[in-house]
Amino acid sequence: MMKAKIGIIAGSTRPGRAGRAVADWVYQQASECAGDAAFELIDVADYGLPLLDEPLPPSLGQYSNEHTKTWAEAITAFDGYIFVTGEYNHSVPGALKNAIDFLYSEWNNKSAGFVSYGSAGGIRAVEHLRLIAADLQMADVRAQVALPLASEFTNYTDFAPTEQATQALGPLLDQVEAWARALKTLRTKPGA
Repeated sequence: MMKAKIGIIAGSTRPGRAGRAVADWVYQQASECAGDAAFELIDVADYGLPLLDEPLPPSLGQYSNEHTKTWAEAITAFDGYIFVTGEYNHSVPGALKNAIDFLYSEWNNKSAGFVSYGSAGGIRAVEHLRLIAADLQMADVRAQVALPLASEFTNYTDFAPTEQATQALGPLLDQVEAWARALKTLRTKPGA
């Protein structure tokens, strides 16, 4: 059995963001119950990506900027991803969408799972991410974790996951890992 490498992407860059605490929790839980997968935290804020500034479409894979090349190298290393996203105005944080839009083939034929947070648990942001993932040829898994601010955050700001949230994370991790392993064989076929 091939070991899968899963990136946990913290998608918000807002000062005082809740997303990093959520991503840290996902990473901790994943690391404690990792079967045949290795998990790594990827914080979009660490990459300092400007608004998409590549002159050519990402589908060509001809990157001219060092920040894009660094980002592409980081993303290429993974077999699947767990996107941790807040819900901003019924959608994905702009920084996450921008980071995704920088690349194309680096996302192809990899698994994607979603952990979201917001007033309604971030579910509308995930619906947008599922459409984005489909266009990038990613296999999004059914299980997801939605974290409402009213029940999973003290005073709507400090992340304090319930046992229900922790239990919901298990199936998501299992599905992302299984699909990552399955798709890895597809990516290693000649001509893939």
